[in-house]
Amino acid sequence: MPVSINIIMNTGLYIHIPFCRTKCRYCGFYSECIDNYNSKKVIDAILVEMQRRKSTGTVGTIYIGGGSPSCLTEDDLLQLANEAVKQYPSIEEFTIEANPGQVDSLLLTELQSAGVTRLSIGAQSFNKNELEILGRAHDVNCISRAVDEARQAGFENISLDLIFAIPGSDLSSYEQNLDCAIELDVQHISSYALTYEKNTPFIKALIEGRIEPVDEEIDRAMYEMTIDTLTKAGFEQYEISNFAKRGFECKHNLNYWSNDQYIGIGPGASSYLNHVRSHNIADIDKYTQAIANNEIIIADSETLTDIERACETAILNLRRISGINLPQFKVQTRYDAEQLFAEPIEKYIAASLLAKRDDHIFLTRTALPIADSVLCDFAGV
Repeated sequence: MPVSINIIMNTGLYIHIPFCRTKCRYCGFYSECIDNYNSKKVIDAILVEMQRRKSTGTVGTIYIGGGSPSCLTEDDLLQLANEAVKQYPSIEEFTIEANPGQVDSLLLTELQSAGVTRLSIGAQSFNKNELEILGRAHDVNCISRAVDEARQAGFENISLDLIFAIPGSDLSSYEQNLDCAIELDVQHISSYALTYEKNTPFIKALIEGRIEPVDEEIDRAMYEMTIDTLTKAGFEQYEISNFAKRGFECKHNLNYWSNDQYIGIGPGASSYLNHVRSHNIADIDKYTQAIANNEIIIADSETLTDIERACETAILNLRRISGINLPQFKVQTRYDAEQLFAEPIEKYIAASLLAKRDDHIFLTRTALPIADSVLCDFAGV
């Protein structure tokens, strides 16, 4: 068995804002209605945790997500951004997620001045009915206004999130969504198939028969349309669900798919440091109390074995269009991927679902819509 070795890894900082104005019907992430809490108290606790967990290594990227960071007061969000930059002044990329109806020119200008370099806007759909089905609070006009105001504020790296396979949607409506996103001339687009997460209104409605999921063939056709349409518009697909103009790939997320380290700050946030995965308490009151009392905020943790880490690295790498970089994989894990995963690699190359080129093993175009069924064979060897 190979022994673990210390190698220089990139580290990302993720700050989880556990608040929303209203909870979207499909969302499975931990968040609460901001009106029910003292948000200032929570932000103060997050700032304390960030100071306590300051990395001794180099943090290359910062990502403030949620929940909905943009539902915070302007003062709270700016304080968080300023403190993050103060602690990590050498970051390469600083992303903040925003809901289209929760930002304005003044806030965006101040965020850009504070050091935020990338804005991720949760558009989800340009169709009024689809936004209502999803439980989104913004209207269609808010999306273009948010993009325009972000550009005027000086943002040169703007991303849009889209969701496809929404109940009631079809290829025509989704094509219109893609066209609207392209027309806004952003640098990055993420497009995800709707998933029915446990403990959400959507999964309850599905079980009770009150909504009907999009047919699997239509779902796949929408994904194929995403690739073809965005590629034609000048975007490069660099991950299963992510597309960027050249040079605008999300560095923070690439860190995840490389299985590099990250620090998670805030209630419910996850971390991966020194081969240990851990999760913060997913309860706002318990989290703030633990911070105030200088108590442990980790709800659970797991130290990965070498083989577990190798398997996770392979799965995450294969989400990238470039796939597994074989020499890099060996340096990072001390395993030869072609030997460790000889059986699934042979099986899926024979089925034209994997391919090898220039020391890379990657999913073929045919495999992308059914990636999960391929990746599960790399979960354990």
